[in-house]
Amino acid sequence: MKTPLQVLKRYPQHDYTLHGALQSRMARDPQRPFLLFGNKVWSWHEFAAAADKRARALTARGIAKGDRVAVMAQNSDGHVLLLFALARLGAIMVPVNPEFGVEEARYVMHHAEVSGVVAAGGTLDVARAACQGLALAPWFVLLDSSHDKALLLGDLIAHAPDIALPVNGSADDTCLIVYTSGTTGFPKGVMHSQRSFVTCGEAFVQRVHLQPDDRVMIVLPLFHINALFYSLAGTLAAGCNILILNKFSASTFWQSIADHGVTQVNIIEAVGAILMNRPRSEFRPGHKVRVIYGVRESVADCFRDEFGIAHRIGGYGMTEIPGVACNPYDGPQKPGSMGPVGRHPDPARPWAVCRVVDDAGSDVPDGEVGELIVKTPIIMQGYFRDPEQTRAAFRDGWFLTGDLVRRDADGYFYFVSRKKDIIRRRGENIAGAELDRVIGAHPAVHEAAAIPVPAELGEDEILVAIVKKPGSELTAEAVSQWCRERLAPMKVPRYVLFMDELPHTPTHKVAKAVLRADASLRVRAVDLQAAAEKGSSTTRR
Repeated sequence: MKTPLQVLKRYPQHDYTLHGALQSRMARDPQRPFLLFGNKVWSWHEFAAAADKRARALTARGIAKGDRVAVMAQNSDGHVLLLFALARLGAIMVPVNPEFGVEEARYVMHHAEVSGVVAAGGTLDVARAACQGLALAPWFVLLDSSHDKALLLGDLIAHAPDIALPVNGSADDTCLIVYTSGTTGFPKGVMHSQRSFVTCGEAFVQRVHLQPDDRVMIVLPLFHINALFYSLAGTLAAGCNILILNKFSASTFWQSIADHGVTQVNIIEAVGAILMNRPRSEFRPGHKVRVIYGVRESVADCFRDEFGIAHRIGGYGMTEIPGVACNPYDGPQKPGSMGPVGRHPDPARPWAVCRVVDDAGSDVPDGEVGELIVKTPIIMQGYFRDPEQTRAAFRDGWFLTGDLVRRDADGYFYFVSRKKDIIRRRGENIAGAELDRVIGAHPAVHEAAAIPVPAELGEDEILVAIVKKPGSELTAEAVSQWCRERLAPMKVPRYVLFMDELPHTPTHKVAKAVLRADASLRVRAVDLQAAAEKGSSTTRR
């Protein structure tokens, strides 16, 4: 196996644009495979030529440096081709969740002031409605032929003039605006440069030791930082090849891996839990996956012992600062940790610096909880059209993550909670994430979310919203007993509410802001304190 630095040094140096990195990797062997989607296999040469054709078509449509083009569709090779084509022009791709409704999509389209929209047949009508009212009406093209009301991208490309492409894309040009899920308000458009994208890919080579002959599989959405900045950028950096699936399918996950000889894949916590609970008849023991990124402690043993994956890497990053920390591929793994600060394959490259600080900005000792603040070369350029939020995200050059963590003596970081997920009860800080984890481990619980609700005398009480597993007869009293056996009395919830489902963000995290905003939850919940007081009163009588 080649070291990560040896992998990068296989290829000519480049200018840290997407086009430059693509040309560098293509130079090694233009005919080897780069991207697989459906029945199509793109060689590096074919992909580069197709990206250039799309850049000419976009130029003919008036797209120039700095313009924004939205892509609203499920995963496809079209996403990747458009990203490289737009970057060649110094223009910007705005990936939009294809499951958005009109109002959600309207905010992104209007805030980004898109000049054009590339949509799938199933999303075109929503995209059109979302763009109504824009000062300059965008053009629309279709990725597929399932709709008869818009120009097909293929036709646009076929009729594009054969013109010389302008050399507008530079390493520090914005190439992506990725909108956050907006759990605490309106989404923010996180801007990343071409240099940030390419550099993050190099760091991913270090993180999972990607090899030139690896095959990466993307099942996570291409409107999310993970698929873009880890899987796709990592494939570009390693010069390997990538299989893109239009979406995650639990029932065919292992079959896709086996059929295509996949060696590396990224998942998120929800995907790991789903796969762990699926019938083992779907598993294919002959798979070639040697490393999986995104495995959490709760499923790590299953992926090692039952699925036979040797390397299970967990880490930490945000849309604004991808790839900050990770457990080392070839070093000590600490279950439950985010790992130490990551690094670049080249040890001479300056890399991320992390501190754990109190509310005054002073460093706290190892073992104590504080906010993680970061300086890193892979960092957003700012929030698009939002200078106030951009300024608020930094203090003296340090990015404020809003995450509470602790660091051990070996430099490994452990997530505690979002600062906004702290429940203040009787003078004590309680991490909602801890309650979610403990209650979620109950065998009858499918999903749990703990939130603060107002207490009669100020501060907070704890309410936990629970989705039970099918057929469960779990009661609020049983939840309370489970907590009393595992948590300090201060952390035992007062209110328990059973729900059919919890609200989620597009990246499958529980949207706690939606729960906190619903004043009816406390009214609908079982008040265990009131029930206990009533029982005590009845006993005394």
